[in-house]
Amino acid sequence: MKELPLREAHCNVNENEPFNPVPGGWSCSEEESAIGVNWGSVSSHKLKPSTVVDLLKDNKIQKVKLFDADPDALVALMRSGIQVMVGIPNEMLATLSSSTAASDLWVRQNVSRYLVKGGADIRTSVKFHGRYIAVGNEPFLTSYAGQFQSYVVPALLNLQQSLAKANLAGYVKLVVPCNADAYESSLPSQGAFRPELTQIMTQLVSFLNSNGSPFIVNIYPFLSLYGNSDFPEDYAFFEGTSHPVTDGPNVYSNAFDGNFDTLVAALSKLGYGQMPIVIGEVGWPTDGTISANLTAARTFNQGLINHVLSNKGTPLRPGAPSMDIYLFSLLDEGAKSILPGNFERHWGIFSFDGQAKYPLNLGLGNKVLKNARNVQYLPSRWCVANPSQDLSDVANHIKLACSVADCTTLNYGGSCNGIGAKGNISYAFNSYYQLQMQNEKSCNFDGLGMVTFLDPSVGECRFPVGVTNTNSSGFRTHNRWSVICFLLVWFFIM
Repeated sequence: MKELPLREAHCNVNENEPFNPVPGGWSCSEEESAIGVNWGSVSSHKLKPSTVVDLLKDNKIQKVKLFDADPDALVALMRSGIQVMVGIPNEMLATLSSSTAASDLWVRQNVSRYLVKGGADIRTSVKFHGRYIAVGNEPFLTSYAGQFQSYVVPALLNLQQSLAKANLAGYVKLVVPCNADAYESSLPSQGAFRPELTQIMTQLVSFLNSNGSPFIVNIYPFLSLYGNSDFPEDYAFFEGTSHPVTDGPNVYSNAFDGNFDTLVAALSKLGYGQMPIVIGEVGWPTDGTISANLTAARTFNQGLINHVLSNKGTPLRPGAPSMDIYLFSLLDEGAKSILPGNFERHWGIFSFDGQAKYPLNLGLGNKVLKNARNVQYLPSRWCVANPSQDLSDVANHIKLACSVADCTTLNYGGSCNGIGAKGNISYAFNSYYQLQMQNEKSCNFDGLGMVTFLDPSVGECRFPVGVTNTNSSGFRTHNRWSVICFLLVWFFIM
């Protein structure tokens, strides 16, 4: 297929000029790869947004990707200079695809108010940069069985129209983060989008190209290793492999490059082989299963960063690295669904309280990660199994505690898997106790629990103490309530 002309995907504003998003107000140029992070908030212990923003700034992280338009996060990001990609949950796509009034409302509530209120200088507002709005999150995922597929392009068109009404269409770019399962092949050069997605992907990449937007993809070599016992472990990393993939004249020594070039080949088949690509999510978990540990996570993430910042590119794009890489993720999220695996709650390069898990050089000026400052913890006390009690009937109490609190480190391959039966009971009790903000009654368990002031942590198994700057009962359902509130407002204005 003939290669189609590509629009520029990166436009830079002169920050010395007052913010005035009008056509012709922006200069466009290519940028080198930059390392950003995903900031998720599905956690049992949530830091204040201002604390998280300070953590980003202290680590010189200039790009952050959100999974929704959390107003608390966006307000905290104002005046920070940090560039933001804001997300729209999949659950909103049906409404946004069917109503321009709904898309107008979403843009007013979640973009315009942060960019143009009072004609503020861009430096005193939220930087939407690459100025992206992520429309859905992996909406073509195979496991969704097409649930969101038909809504994506209509939602894009309505939102683009709404941005134009707000005079923001030349500044804020719409993108659709896709999972790597959207394309397939046994060899990178033969990459193609799944047959049932060919038509919609053709529409999508045409839209992205017309509006100067990149293709965003999430690549997880860890999941390839986790889901396939025959997958060569060393091929998931960047240290060299004894199982390289030979594809004609090209040799692949790591799964990331192979996956990336499979997408390049798939885009080429649609006539967009030079389309800019952003890595929306990539990372390695530290707990919850075999191969998810601190050493592996550090080795992968440092290898990835060094590889990307070397500007070597890939065999199909030599010397042309992806535009941006967003590590997944900034913080552990202890309330995420564990249907994909127990590791889902342990992707952070920082623990839930903003403490670095391992040394990591992001290539942004600091040689190691800096911890969050001024974190306000609950008192140093823990709930453990009472050694003077008969624990033979404790099973139901553990089941209750772990049904609401995070006990995934106790599973096979987890950091707390080897602490013994009493240790397991204590860990479950304490996780529930901290989740309940150390409420005295939450450590009772029919007399089987007791409060101790001696840290029961053992080796790498850390018994956490909760943080006080949290709203444990409310924020875990923030995404759901933000969707419901938006739909209610839209209903009343119709």
